[in-house]
Amino acid sequence: MMNYSITARCSVSRLRHLLRRLSAGSRLWVFAALLFFFLFSVRSNAQNTPLISGAVGFLTATNGGVTSVSPVLAPVAAVPLGEHLLVESRAYLQEFIAPKNGNSGPYEGEFFANLQYLQLDYIATPHVTVTVGDFLTPFGTYNERLSPIWISNFQDAPLIAPIGIGDGSGLGGMLRGDAYSNSHLRLNYAAYFSASSAASQFPAERAAGGQVSIYLPEKRLEIGASYSRLLQGQQSNSTGVDLWWQPYRVPLAIRSEYAHGPDSQGYWVEAAYRLSQWSGPDSWLGRLEPVFRMQQTFRDNPGSDHLPPANTQRADFGLDYHLPHEVRINTSYARQFSSTGNENIWETTLTYRFLFPAWKGGSK
Repeated sequence: MMNYSITARCSVSRLRHLLRRLSAGSRLWVFAALLFFFLFSVRSNAQNTPLISGAVGFLTATNGGVTSVSPVLAPVAAVPLGEHLLVESRAYLQEFIAPKNGNSGPYEGEFFANLQYLQLDYIATPHVTVTVGDFLTPFGTYNERLSPIWISNFQDAPLIAPIGIGDGSGLGGMLRGDAYSNSHLRLNYAAYFSASSAASQFPAERAAGGQVSIYLPEKRLEIGASYSRLLQGQQSNSTGVDLWWQPYRVPLAIRSEYAHGPDSQGYWVEAAYRLSQWSGPDSWLGRLEPVFRMQQTFRDNPGSDHLPPANTQRADFGLDYHLPHEVRINTSYARQFSSTGNENIWETTLTYRFLFPAWKGGSK
């Protein structure tokens, strides 16, 4: 057992040394090859076939005249273990390429790789799912629903996204499910507890919280509320409310959130209108989707909550184009106003969404 541990550490050390010697961008594809080799070389005795999903993307951004590019791979794995157990995980691999000296000099790349979550779900009843492991913090709507690059309409997260989620994920346990539902109303809930962790791949803060939401199917309207309590250091509370609306007769989606943290608060409102009513969703015009997002943050106290250090206003104007075969192009321009300086931000994202079984099997 001792010899095996030493050999494993040596292998990891050699792998890291090899990755450092690769050119910018090459390391992303090395990790992709390793991931797919693992998925296709392992066989499961589970009754259902594991699914591999996610996206590959290419991101560009020009902020204050400085341009950066990033190839990205974001794979998602869902591995059923019988009728009641499910393993879920999502990774994020990115090569960030930007000028070496901030705004001048040659371009150089820096590689980032992390597991965004790795959890085991036990589906106890139709109304209760028990989750253990490293899970996305259930606060607001952006972290769990809109953060994947193949879903979000804008490359950048809302300015208030860090409020209530700590490091983005919790390490512990969570209960969630459908508390009550009928044809007119659905009541959903989530409650979690997270332990403190300083592990590089699984950072987490000691915290507890949850959220509730009411969905009205006849109106396609959802209203939710979130609460988070930090249980370490200077203990503090974060609260938030959200509202989503998608009317039946119009291909319009309106999403909004407000969040209040210990040192700052703010809101964002986003509207997206797919032009599918003009010539159908598969026409060149029907594939266009103009989007707009307005957001503001207000600084109450100095703090390290990853929000702007001063009151900030930002307007994002975007135009997304949905190509066939799950390919999408997002383009946007944003103007940000703050006492620390005004900025123009131009962004373009090209993504390809994939979904396939890990191997051929009797998927149910």
